[in-house]
Amino acid sequence: MKLDDAKILIGDDSILARKQIKDIISQFGSPAFFEASNGQEAIDIYKKEQPSLVFLDIVMPVKDGNAAIREIMDFDKNANIVVVSSVGTQSQLRAAIEAGAKDFVQKPLRNPDQVLHIITSRFERS
Repeated sequence: MKLDDAKILIGDDSILARKQIKDIISQFGSPAFFEASNGQEAIDIYKKEQPSLVFLDIVMPVKDGNAAIREIMDFDKNANIVVVSSVGTQSQLRAAIEAGAKDFVQKPLRNPDQVLHIITSRFERS
């Protein structure tokens, strides 16, 4: 699939973090972006839009990222979820991977190559 044909959901309670991920990805193509500011919004948008890729923070209001990962994976066992979080504790990251997350990116995103690697490993360049 080409990046320009993809749907990407970015779930983070920080508008700055959402913008940063969106800006990095937009350098390489023009997918359809969907944004969620909490875990429940991410679940609802996922069920409606079924995006190709999800970037999801762990610490969010209403429902945290790990709860959202579990619900999304229950809905779609093939969901492609990448955790983007400044929370680096082993237990939360382990829980995210056990729940079904496929990858992890550390916030703040000082190195856009982390996101680029995830994009290029999943999509053809547009």
